[in-house]
Amino acid sequence: MGKLDLVQYKKALDFSYNFYRHKYRKGIKFPYFNYLSSVSNLIIENNGNTDEAIAALIHDYFELEDINKKSNLIKKKFGVKVFNIVKQCSDYEELNNQNSQWLEKKKEYLETIQKKSQSSLFVILCDKLHSVSCMINDHNKIGKKLWKNHLQTTNDILWYYKTLCKKLKKFLKNHKTLKDRFQRHVNELEYKIKN
Repeated sequence: MGKLDLVQYKKALDFSYNFYRHKYRKGIKFPYFNYLSSVSNLIIENNGNTDEAIAALIHDYFELEDINKKSNLIKKKFGVKVFNIVKQCSDYEELNNQNSQWLEKKKEYLETIQKKSQSSLFVILCDKLHSVSCMINDHNKIGKKLWKNHLQTTNDILWYYKTLCKKLKKFLKNHKTLKDRFQRHVNELEYKIKN
């Protein structure tokens, strides 16, 4: 594992906490900051570098903030590498809540996977692996009520994760253990959705 710059990482933890402290993830109410910390920990535990670990803490920042107004802030605080990872991880164009638009944006996002950096793909993998893990955990606790918190159909959610899993297996080099784990989680999610 590369040496983690703890000073810079602590700065990112504080920034992430301050930005996300009043936000909660879908499913069973759980602080979103804790979710992001878990994703970042996956990065660190799997030999990620400081920039990747920091990007994991703020990887969807541009989905919640205007990229044009906030890009200089991220570059100034954490550098161009972190900015580029966050930008590539984000589906940052404004969406309204219609499922058809969500589906179209996800299709466009998936079409760009092969153009993303290896660092960005690694952060995406850790994010989606933890996301599916949370869905499975929530489903085990509250069953099909979980899907009431999602605007998308379960078929669309499953399609997205299955397609993303295939693309990550194809385009992300290394990280075989994580990619295999993601595949197992997607398979388990499919079983829970269909039964």
